[in-house]
Amino acid sequence: NGAREYERNAERYQLLRWAQGAFDRFRVVPPGAGIVHQVNLESLATVVRVEEIDGTPLAFPDTCVGTDSHTTMISGLGVLGFGVGGIEAEAVLLGEPLFSPLPKIVGLKLTGKLPAGTTATDLVLTVTERLRAHGVVGAYVEAFGDGLATVSLADRATIANMSPEFGATTTLFPIDQITLDYLRVTGRENAQIELVETYAKAQGLWRNSGCDPLYDEVVEISLNEIVPSLAGPKRPQDRVALPELGAGFERTYADRAGSKAHSATVGGVTMRDGAVAIAAITSCTNTSNPSVMIASGLLARNAVARGMSVPPWVKTSLAPGSRVVTAYLERAGLLEPLAALGFNVAGYGCTTCIGNSGPLESEIAATVEREDLLVAAVLSGNRNFEGRIHPAVRAAYLASPPLVVALALAGNVMTNLDVDPIGNDRNDAPVYLRDLWPSDAEIAAAVAKAADASLYRSSYANLFAGDARWQGLSVPIGRTYAWDPASTYIARPAFTEKIPATAAPITDVRDARALLLLGDSVTTDHISPAGSIRADSPAGRWMIERGVSVGDFNSYGARRGHDQVMMRGTFANIRLRNGLAGGKEGPVTSHLPSGELLAVADAAARYGETATPLVIIAGKEYGSGSSRDWAAKGTQMLGVRAVIAESYERIHRSNLIGMGILPLQFLPGESATSHNLTGRERFTLQRLAAVNPRGRIQLQVEGSGAGDTATGERRNIELIVRLDGPIELETYRQGGIMPAVLRRMAKQ
Repeated sequence: NGAREYERNAERYQLLRWAQGAFDRFRVVPPGAGIVHQVNLESLATVVRVEEIDGTPLAFPDTCVGTDSHTTMISGLGVLGFGVGGIEAEAVLLGEPLFSPLPKIVGLKLTGKLPAGTTATDLVLTVTERLRAHGVVGAYVEAFGDGLATVSLADRATIANMSPEFGATTTLFPIDQITLDYLRVTGRENAQIELVETYAKAQGLWRNSGCDPLYDEVVEISLNEIVPSLAGPKRPQDRVALPELGAGFERTYADRAGSKAHSATVGGVTMRDGAVAIAAITSCTNTSNPSVMIASGLLARNAVARGMSVPPWVKTSLAPGSRVVTAYLERAGLLEPLAALGFNVAGYGCTTCIGNSGPLESEIAATVEREDLLVAAVLSGNRNFEGRIHPAVRAAYLASPPLVVALALAGNVMTNLDVDPIGNDRNDAPVYLRDLWPSDAEIAAAVAKAADASLYRSSYANLFAGDARWQGLSVPIGRTYAWDPASTYIARPAFTEKIPATAAPITDVRDARALLLLGDSVTTDHISPAGSIRADSPAGRWMIERGVSVGDFNSYGARRGHDQVMMRGTFANIRLRNGLAGGKEGPVTSHLPSGELLAVADAAARYGETATPLVIIAGKEYGSGSSRDWAAKGTQMLGVRAVIAESYERIHRSNLIGMGILPLQFLPGESATSHNLTGRERFTLQRLAAVNPRGRIQLQVEGSGAGDTATGERRNIELIVRLDGPIELETYRQGGIMPAVLRRMAKQ
């Protein structure tokens, strides 16, 4: 897989190698080291930094912003970290400050102790459920309470990692003895550990038991009440207790319950609805946690000892977030039993969590399609949005690594692991989950024996050197990157071309059409998928026209360097539900007034031919999920001038503004449904040059929505302008962050 990675991504890696030589203070961790958040947690983060300013050494807290929303993971170490839009980050790299309004601070009070047999994953899925229901979008969460004394650093990082899933900007944990112990076991220098302790105590950053800070709001969770859990089948906040998994699946897909269920025979075994098609131990959320990783290995060892195996339709994989994980699993003798069940190391990266599981076996894929089987994925990741994990998989559940192994053995999410056998042993005797699950004491002993400071030091000794393939790359030289017009991986994006020296006045939006009419919880995965590219999609057709074979398509994530691919991949999710698609699921919409059903990108191009401006209408939590800047860049390139939604996720709203798109919001309690909008009307927004932060604007609607003509009733809908401060207003007036930054640089 590593060789294939270099073969497919050589152009991208060459660009990074060039950038490393062309810019000061720019370092690249070469491919194959792991996931950035886990590498930061295990090696790079210092907690307290020291820099010399005017000849005087100054100590200050380490901080981190990143273009991935799970940058928050480092907050578990006491380092304030959070995700920002890629567009914001580009501006910061070019010398711009990062602006943030003073946030609401929500206290997460943890009490008690996790019961035996529960994991950090069970805890974080409960936290995600509770905080998403409470409402913490845009807020900073701080963990406190005496329960913290029982929460390991790795468990804290797991909770902090999933901050985006419950909507918070970050979840910060205090510095205490547990922090120091983690720094020590991961091989940090003693002098640095002493500095962290001294500084934290001197600055009031040290956790003192029994001393509760004051917060704007407090959510309390008793660790004693945590139970084995999963989340799914469509959203991370939809927690389901393990015994309720099958019943929850049946409720969600009630049209396939009971006698309506589909089945097929594969390898002499019956494969039914609910079959686990993908079981993946993946993602920094859990692979950074030695306890759950060791637990998965011990469970696999126990299953192999009983002669058990996974059914033939289950695609299994293990993708650690760093090489340390492989090292301690090997030292503990657990890599072999995991591999015996099919959990071979596929690579060091996000893999299945971001939709890069690779294809199902051809026979399985054909059976699923032919018999219309409703199959599931079970993964130790942080997101399970529709269409994200695999195009053939309708249901996806987040679970701890040991539960991933258990459900792979069971082969179906309808199995009640609390009471049903997980399978049979070599003597055909039933085996239950309780027979395989390791004790907490056994897990702790194995972790203490396998994962120590020497292992971390050796694994990270040559982090920035890379392997022979990295060192042998042909690297362009020069201050300016030489664009290759024939490349289908890297191109200068159209939105950086022909930027005028001064910003033109913002023009009104007149007689716009709705490109899409969307519902609630439309994620950035719906807007800009990162997974596989279909040959019959606009992006696929574009690449085929340029001589790229289907086998060399790679993924949308790998093609992010080319604007023409990504524009055509915007709203390309096969699970997209659009009110203008005539009841059809997938990346299609009606072109108006013709009524012709087209791929979203093709419809946008048709509108572009007539200079018709576009808007998008959506429901609650628009843009939740990954901080995918192409979800805004692609939207802008399709010709969208404004998005009208009931609410937004923080990073995507910021990204829209960064691309010059106006985010508008329905008044509380109002929606497209309450205003009887069908998306077939014409829309006008006037006086855009005079909008104010959090001000009001009138949306003029023409047409009853019953037809596709411009005639019919006219009415106004009052909307909130979601430019939340003067900086965002100025960015919008400049046409986005990049034009604003380039204009300032030109003046300098």
